[in-house]
Amino acid sequence: MFGISKHYMCKKKFKSSKIMVSRKLRFALFGNIYQSRKSANILKIMECLAAHGADLCMEKAFYDFLVSSGMIPRGCVEVFDGCDFTADFVISLGGDGTLLRAAWLVGSKGTPILGINMGRLGFLADIVPSEIESAINSLYEDDYAIEPHSVIRVEVEGGDPVCPDCALNDIAVLKRDTASMITIHAEINGEYLVTYQADGLIVSTPTGSTAYSLSNGGPIIVPRTGTLCLTPVAPHSLNVRPIVIPDDSEITLTVESRSHNFLIAVDGQSGKCTENARLTITKAPYSARIVKRSNQRYFSTLREKMMWGADTRMVKN
Repeated sequence: MFGISKHYMCKKKFKSSKIMVSRKLRFALFGNIYQSRKSANILKIMECLAAHGADLCMEKAFYDFLVSSGMIPRGCVEVFDGCDFTADFVISLGGDGTLLRAAWLVGSKGTPILGINMGRLGFLADIVPSEIESAINSLYEDDYAIEPHSVIRVEVEGGDPVCPDCALNDIAVLKRDTASMITIHAEINGEYLVTYQADGLIVSTPTGSTAYSLSNGGPIIVPRTGTLCLTPVAPHSLNVRPIVIPDDSEITLTVESRSHNFLIAVDGQSGKCTENARLTITKAPYSARIVKRSNQRYFSTLREKMMWGADTRMVKN
């Protein structure tokens, strides 16, 4: 069980040779609400921010989880619901899934998001726990970069709206409760593209190209290339391959299913939809702004995460 000292509660100085109180910044914290181990560094973050004299608020679901887990005392921090917050920076503590949820709640606010990786792979949340203090210091020193990442959204005509309706990674149409494939009719800017006989179809951003799309044979797309990718899931015909299109395209999908319904998954959050619905997927009018270390480069990160060139014989299980 963790506790917070009275020094933190009163925002007194912490002993740190590297930190000094500087300009006032406000931070909003989001975190994983299912696994306490992914929140193990919450005190380190809070203490580091307090030493800088930062204002701090925390999403209510995350706050309630930490209090019930005994990791922080009740009443130690300002709490907000959902997207009802203002901040200079958002800190996401968890894995890529936690950051995706934070990005949806940030929405069009444009608040930069710093992802601290307590998960596994961490393409988006790539600050490791040992780098927390230096990463926060870099925000005060203006020693960081902000990467804009495209967001896509889906509109449902003839069915219930989905929530969330915007995705940083991908939007997928998938079969539901049946072994049979679904039929997906796809149009691009009003022009017929193809009819997919498959278990589903993924529409991914460049950010999402290393996620679900990649596991289904889709290509890796470099960020800020202005493209989207349509990747079928287990297609009946191997001639139907992934296709990359401009991200200003309007994608229209209609679905036929033996069960008369299917799933729409938006960054992994799924909901049921009936087959008479018409889906329109377009680029959102805003981008997600992800904080990166100033010396970080995309290809080196990709090489490290994908283990390109690594001798797998030397990797411990």
